[in-house]
Amino acid sequence: MYPITEVFFDVETKKLFSDIPDFDPAKLGVSIVSVYKRTIDENYNEIEGVMQSFWESDFETMWPVFSEAKRIIGFNTLRFDVLTLKPYAPAYFSKLPHFDIYAEIKKVSEHAAGLNAIAKETLDREKTDDGLNAVYYWEKHDDESLAKLKKYCEADVLITRDVYDHVLKNKLILFKDKWNTLRNVPLDFSYPEEKYSDTQTSLF
Repeated sequence: MYPITEVFFDVETKKLFSDIPDFDPAKLGVSIVSVYKRTIDENYNEIEGVMQSFWESDFETMWPVFSEAKRIIGFNTLRFDVLTLKPYAPAYFSKLPHFDIYAEIKKVSEHAAGLNAIAKETLDREKTDDGLNAVYYWEKHDDESLAKLKKYCEADVLITRDVYDHVLKNKLILFKDKWNTLRNVPLDFSYPEEKYSDTQTSLF
């Protein structure tokens, strides 16, 4: 089973929801996708990892990176990032093994929070910028702004990775909810053991 390949990703969009007629993420347009591909050992330690960022013109070279992953990890990706990529993605993309940290929290807790609130309490860190600025950077479109956009997207991927790793090793997540109450939510992101018997394998 090990080493395991994991992919973390984050999407930035060209528009805000206030710029489109309905609440359809597929209409927002994608400016950039940052992808961190890594391998981990049986103790969930990272063996190696590489960050790549893809502008729209590069998307065709991006999909194979996702296809190699045991888990494709992000934050609120099932309700947002995967949907924003729908106009660009091959049909199989949504069927890959997506692992949404936000969705995992909602499975076990009535309370949840945004990535920044979770990072602040769980990691004692905060996001480096704001999603509203990401759209502004794209609209401005000069070299400096596009560099800021890329840096922000990659930083979000890394903070997502570090939140995920914290849960892998500590089996909990911390955040303050909308009432400013500190929540300690137990979570288990460990991989289930894969068991194969001689009897089972001989049938195929």
